[in-house]
Amino acid sequence: MGLLRRIARARLAGRVVRCLRRAGIRGARYLPAPFEIRFTVPGDDEPTILRLAALPSGRKAIDRVIAGLLRLPPGWPEVAPLLRPVLRGAAPGAPLHRPVLPFLSEFAVIDQPDTMTYVTPAQAADWKVGADRIFDTARANLTGAVLQGVANGPVIVRFVDDGNSYWTSHLLLQGWLARLSGQVGGVPVAFVPERGTLLVTADDSPLVAALFAEAEAIFVMSPHPLSPMAYRSDDNGCTVPYTVRPDHPLYHTVRRAERLLAVHEYSQQPPDPSVQSAPIELLGSPEEGWRTRALWPENAPTLLPEADEIRAGDRTLPWSAVVPHLTPTAHSPARWLAKAWPV
Repeated sequence: MGLLRRIARARLAGRVVRCLRRAGIRGARYLPAPFEIRFTVPGDDEPTILRLAALPSGRKAIDRVIAGLLRLPPGWPEVAPLLRPVLRGAAPGAPLHRPVLPFLSEFAVIDQPDTMTYVTPAQAADWKVGADRIFDTARANLTGAVLQGVANGPVIVRFVDDGNSYWTSHLLLQGWLARLSGQVGGVPVAFVPERGTLLVTADDSPLVAALFAEAEAIFVMSPHPLSPMAYRSDDNGCTVPYTVRPDHPLYHTVRRAERLLAVHEYSQQPPDPSVQSAPIELLGSPEEGWRTRALWPENAPTLLPEADEIRAGDRTLPWSAVVPHLTPTAHSPARWLAKAWPV
């Protein structure tokens, strides 16, 4: 992107932030990479996302957009057609969500032309609608894309989101991924390294190993990472993690992706002010394999993440030896309270 375009985008963002301030909104943040502004409406815990690319020009037009987006649809009949499902790791605040994959959850958002707002439990209570109905409605509103053509050899199908396609959310639609077998020439394997990117190939394709490397690179560099793991459909058409046998050439690669996601999500977890949280790290090599290690820094109450091994003082213990001495907590991702080192 050229310098003049970056300056023009920053000026537009500054104009919108000033309009928000006049409307009584404080703390609006401009995110250059996705070209959007996030702010929290008074009384809300979750941010509103304002996509700047969709804004009209002119101060009065911007004022009208802001005035409209500060008024969400009033009731269930109005909001139901606007719901969409999204796949996320961690979201700010406490939106309505349910776990669907390891370290990933399904959220419902209200999709309007210029904004996307997470649904909250308080909104669900106001609408007098249960969470399952909200998620079912959101999924039903997402029309699964139908692809044409048949693969004649190894191929990667790339879906890049334009802000309105919800490509990564398609993995939440039962049976959708399995239906891509003709387009990729085999049993589909999907990667969602960031919120706007979906990559699909066949599980027996020689391109799978390269896609793991590409997915990890995107995941590490993206401002909105999602997962470096691979996914497939189970017998019921539901998306599940892609797994292989220990003697498979990609076994260590699959384990690395699983553990990289765990380390990332634990690192995003806000600290608990009442007790220390143990850090977690990724160890290993392509030859010996990969593992996670949690560091229990001292013999004191600590929140431990689920890891392959625990370093306690000068000892390294497998998770199986430590977990009988731990108390589960309500943290997400899951943590266990450890009060004293095992003897």
